[in-house]
Amino acid sequence: MIQGVQKKYGRYWQLYLFLILPAAYSVIFAYIPMFGVQIAFKKYSILGGIWGSPWAGLANFRKFFNSYMFTRVIGNTLRISFYDILAGFPFPIIFALCLNTIENRRYKKVLQTITYMPHFISVVVVVGILMQIFHPLNGIYGVLVKSLSGATAPDLFGKPGAFPHLYVWSGIWQSFGWSSIIYVASLTSVAEELYEAARVDGASRFKMVLHVDLPALAPTITILLILRLGAIMSLGFEKAWLMQNSLNLRTSELISTYVYKQGLAAGGPTDFSYAAAIGLFNSAINLLLIVLVNKTANKLSETSLW
Repeated sequence: MIQGVQKKYGRYWQLYLFLILPAAYSVIFAYIPMFGVQIAFKKYSILGGIWGSPWAGLANFRKFFNSYMFTRVIGNTLRISFYDILAGFPFPIIFALCLNTIENRRYKKVLQTITYMPHFISVVVVVGILMQIFHPLNGIYGVLVKSLSGATAPDLFGKPGAFPHLYVWSGIWQSFGWSSIIYVASLTSVAEELYEAARVDGASRFKMVLHVDLPALAPTITILLILRLGAIMSLGFEKAWLMQNSLNLRTSELISTYVYKQGLAAGGPTDFSYAAAIGLFNSAINLLLIVLVNKTANKLSETSLW
């Protein structure tokens, strides 16, 4: 038995050697820090440390559940997440289907390059671009409103109702091209014989999309949708924090920004245990969601994560 194991793994020892670094990275940065999760159940103090701080039980969780911020941050996070999924998830799919219909390879490559470029722009720059475009006085938006109506444009960054739209649609613009790569790759694996058979049957290009392309993309769409729904409580912190101000705080305060303010932000009292409890609650909900969504997908189709 030992010889069999040595023969099996010794044959590809170079590949297992490559696994040492990612395995060590996962252990050091993903598993060892899990011991610190216990501060969510403690009244943490810097002097006492993680192990020396007194236990508080579920007091930090009850504090969050009873806080008026509970419904606000949960509601804002869910509202923007569902908005992002409904508005943004179909875009890469539609774009990939459109790219697949282009026969001019040079034009196709140029179009792909242009749509991929926003992905490499940092979040700070994207928010800066938004602020310049939608500036009520000097931006394109402000100049257009002034020239058309003669009145000064309202400040969109100061309107709570405008925050979800700015957040979601700027994210769609930045990511839809890059997100389409995996769908384009899936479409390249479709056998050309299927298209030829569809042409023989008299199918139009739209019918080919419906009956050839979409069925080929269905497994990929299912897996990515499961992953996206499983992370529905985890919106990006950076852009929300940069776009946030005292005027739009009612709709821009998300779980990620609230955790940062409670645990790390300067200028006020910090409560590491309270912030850890909120973060642990958020992770538990994400885990529950991905399990439920995967189980549902497994029942409705043959495609699932496990």
